[in-house]
Amino acid sequence: MTATLDRNADLTSLLQSALPRALEIRHDLHMHPELMFEEARTAKLVMNELKTLGIECKGGFAKGTGVIGYLPANAPGASQTGTVALRADMDALPINEETGKPYASKTPGIMHACGHDGHTTILLTVARVLSKMQRPHPVLFVFQPAEEGGGGADHMVKEGALDGEAKGGLGEPVTRMFGLHGWPSLEIGTVATRPGPLLAATDEIEVTIHGTQCHAAFPHLGTDTVVASASVINTLQTIPSRSIAPTDSCIVTIATIHAGTANNVIPASVHMTGTVRTLSDETRALTKKRFFEVVNHTAQAHDCRAEIHYEEGYPVTRNDDALAAWFLDTARGVIGDENVLVQPTAVMGGEDFSYYCNKVPSCFFFLGIRPKGQETYPSLHQPDFDFNDDAIEIGVQLMCACAIGN
Repeated sequence: MTATLDRNADLTSLLQSALPRALEIRHDLHMHPELMFEEARTAKLVMNELKTLGIECKGGFAKGTGVIGYLPANAPGASQTGTVALRADMDALPINEETGKPYASKTPGIMHACGHDGHTTILLTVARVLSKMQRPHPVLFVFQPAEEGGGGADHMVKEGALDGEAKGGLGEPVTRMFGLHGWPSLEIGTVATRPGPLLAATDEIEVTIHGTQCHAAFPHLGTDTVVASASVINTLQTIPSRSIAPTDSCIVTIATIHAGTANNVIPASVHMTGTVRTLSDETRALTKKRFFEVVNHTAQAHDCRAEIHYEEGYPVTRNDDALAAWFLDTARGVIGDENVLVQPTAVMGGEDFSYYCNKVPSCFFFLGIRPKGQETYPSLHQPDFDFNDDAIEIGVQLMCACAIGN
């Protein structure tokens, strides 16, 4: 029997013995969700689990709730350089749960509607398994807060969580990193990723059109901010259709509009908000430039003035080409060729894992959670969503493979 087969046998045995505790953790986390930067209970649970396993750990990152754990390499002849980092996010969402599960959220108005309880459970279980195995590489476990809009990953990176003990972290600096996300559209037992862009850059936009209020019966005595806003909304769609190459991806969406309080008064201002999604730095910069030009000039054409707030959010989540290819090949060896999918196109959602991608070569992948034979599954960020416990085992297998692979 080869060393690889011995290692896989050890992994299978250790994983099976770890699953009961994994379910306890997952359901406990689900019952006690915490919003971004408020994950104090979750962070304490993570720290306690790591300490119980004898894993060196450090908390207090990212406004206080970020945690890292470190396992040195222990295989014969192994080097303590080349640390592999594995990431989980911990925060919940301000949504009232409607799953009806016996372990449903005990906190009204807050629930784990994006599966971060599952991600945290998977990584803690990986830590449990790897703590009892031979490790050819050092492993850093990264438990971050505030993926849901708070940029927790950015805080972790800036505070040195990946930079090793000499710069505020643990062990040696990270040289590559992996992360996952439960994915309702994928059947359980499958995974998907792709080299290059996987998720979009996400920018938030806010526009106020200012004019002169007047009676609706006398529009010539004022400036019609509603008509101006309608023109702005329509003209913005020429950015993706005419300013951006047809082969590039760009979304400009105005999602809210608020104007006036009376049916016979043209208001002095109209307020709009929305989002911009792009897949390259060049397209992102051009879209931002054109956004300001279109909004300002269109407002001026209606004798109005535009006030614009444009906030650049998460960067593109761009997988390292070589590492993504390595992951796809490694995953095929773990779960079979037929269960490993090359994501055909990028997804226009956003992820703050992108900050890790900008720091070190990284690979992010989607983990199937839809039950076999079931055509649909509740979507992320919906009140009836719940992470599928049956996906934990495969998630652990794949993350362990990322840590102990060549």
